[in-house]
Amino acid sequence: MKLWQKEGVSTAEQIERFTVGRDREMDLHLAPFDVLGNLAHAQMLETIGLLSYDELSMITDELKIIYHQIQTGKFAIEEGVEDVHSQVELMLTRVLGDVGKKIHSGRSRNDQVLVDLKLFTRDRLWRVAESVRRVFDRLVSRSEQHKNDLLPGYTHLQIAMPSSFGLWFGAYAEALSDDMLTLQTAYRLANRNPLGSGAGYGSSFPLNRTLTTELLGFEGMHVNVVYAQMSRGKTEQTALTALATVAATISRMAMDICLYNSQNFGFLLLPDALTTGSSIMPHKKNPDVAELLRAKTNRMKALPMEVTLVMSNLPSGYHRDMQLLKEILMPAFDEILDCLEITDFMLEHLQVKTNLLDDPKYDLLFSVERVNELVLQGVPFREAYQTIGKEIADHTYEPPRNLHHTHEGSIGNLGNDLIEKAMDQAMAGFGAESAQEAVKRLLA
Repeated sequence: MKLWQKEGVSTAEQIERFTVGRDREMDLHLAPFDVLGNLAHAQMLETIGLLSYDELSMITDELKIIYHQIQTGKFAIEEGVEDVHSQVELMLTRVLGDVGKKIHSGRSRNDQVLVDLKLFTRDRLWRVAESVRRVFDRLVSRSEQHKNDLLPGYTHLQIAMPSSFGLWFGAYAEALSDDMLTLQTAYRLANRNPLGSGAGYGSSFPLNRTLTTELLGFEGMHVNVVYAQMSRGKTEQTALTALATVAATISRMAMDICLYNSQNFGFLLLPDALTTGSSIMPHKKNPDVAELLRAKTNRMKALPMEVTLVMSNLPSGYHRDMQLLKEILMPAFDEILDCLEITDFMLEHLQVKTNLLDDPKYDLLFSVERVNELVLQGVPFREAYQTIGKEIADHTYEPPRNLHHTHEGSIGNLGNDLIEKAMDQAMAGFGAESAQEAVKRLLA
């Protein structure tokens, strides 16, 4: 029997297959969070008299056994069981009989799915945040390591002004610091409690939604029960927007690495262990790792739009269309975590070429330095600009290779300490410790 099934009523097998789709597969990701939601809901039911203390103890003990089975890979959604919610309730009732059936009081499958998704998304966003931080730390370390190694800077893919590997690595570190703010926003939206909203219109039971909010470690609740249901789709879209923002940073860096690793640029070198060969050209060492990172992360940029299109023109309330959002959301977390792990590995082993700007082909990179020399001697900037332009045209220009960049965020003053401070503040804004402590208390 399904949670919604009536006596003597069955669904055609073809319709069953179509409507369930990949839901049972996706729901395995939700299993531990479904147990957490049940634990909190059961505690709340006991406080309002819908469960006795003994019944609560029985349900709690059995739910913890199920949670352990999930963590050890011994949990499965059985054939003929529609979803994870039905499976957990089935396991409870097999052991506890009518006591297990009481767990659904004051709850709809709608808010049960919602709370599972909120908890899942909250958990995965924090995992992504921690992984982003590891890549960030790697970038800052490489930035400091190579702060004195100069690199041509480009605009319009034309050589422009001197840069450095310190600046290049540090730029992507700061990009991830900004990206962490989008992850924090997504996390805080996921970190709100929809439990108790039922099918979107509340319950006549005197539910204590504040209690379940505290028990599950949520920052707050979605107060209005109609809006709680409307947060479905919005939560997924915001989370995927945050992932797409991180993906865009990784994609751009991967493109730089592909470009800088090529012989025509020759700024970076991927060690042999990070490259692949050609079936016909024996000299080839292809940067496939960077190319696949570029492709995988570029593809992730489309995911928020997929959610937008699924949710387009839906009125308020729950609609089965939303089931498909799981298939967009859940694999995305695995993909970005894999990409971040590979990015960190690649950055660790990436080799930097030194003394690049000694090559005469980069002499013009220092033209602005020459203009600034004249300005410091009292020549108006526009006049100095014209003078150096004439020197270049007359082939009398001599590049001044001694750089004096001292302001914050420049070659001589990277400001990585300020970037690290911004990252620390962004991560502190998640409030993840409160959520983690609440989960530990529920499972204690």
